[in-house]
Amino acid sequence: MIEIKSKLKTARHAYRLEVKGQLRLPFESRQKSRLRARLVSGEEVGLMLPRGELLRGGDLVVASDGRVIEVLAEPEKLLHVVCASPAELAKAAYHLGNRHVPVQVGEGFLRLAADHVLEAMLKNMGAEVSAVEAPFEPEAGAYAGGGHHDHDEHGHGGKIHDHHHDHDHDHDHKH
Repeated sequence: MIEIKSKLKTARHAYRLEVKGQLRLPFESRQKSRLRARLVSGEEVGLMLPRGELLRGGDLVVASDGRVIEVLAEPEKLLHVVCASPAELAKAAYHLGNRHVPVQVGEGFLRLAADHVLEAMLKNMGAEVSAVEAPFEPEAGAYAGGGHHDHDEHGHGGKIHDHHHDHDHDHDHKH
């Protein structure tokens, strides 16, 4: 079994790199620093990244045998949310954020993992919600150090902050 212990930090096209494998993972697995998985070819790999390292689709990692492996975001069952106005979309994003739900923000839409309770809430707010299967690339969070690929600037590593509450609430969390 090969080990993957580091992610390339340089821009993908800064050097001429030959990708010699692909690792397809859903978002839940791309958040983990320790994971046993299989390359698309079927070869077993052990992921042993620094704690808090978040993998995004398109990232490149280095295997213990020197191979460069491309990370692919596996398509997942998601809810695609659109609203009649930007204000209504912002309101939907606010309510999802208040529940600590990982959300992908796109031009005029939100995406989140399929969840019937959240789907009902969004529809009750007037949002148009449809089921899609697509790669999931949610926002890294306010303390992740900026864009999707700058994960270490403030020591939070881009890890999605999620309390996994089992109750519906509209209160503020003091962190």
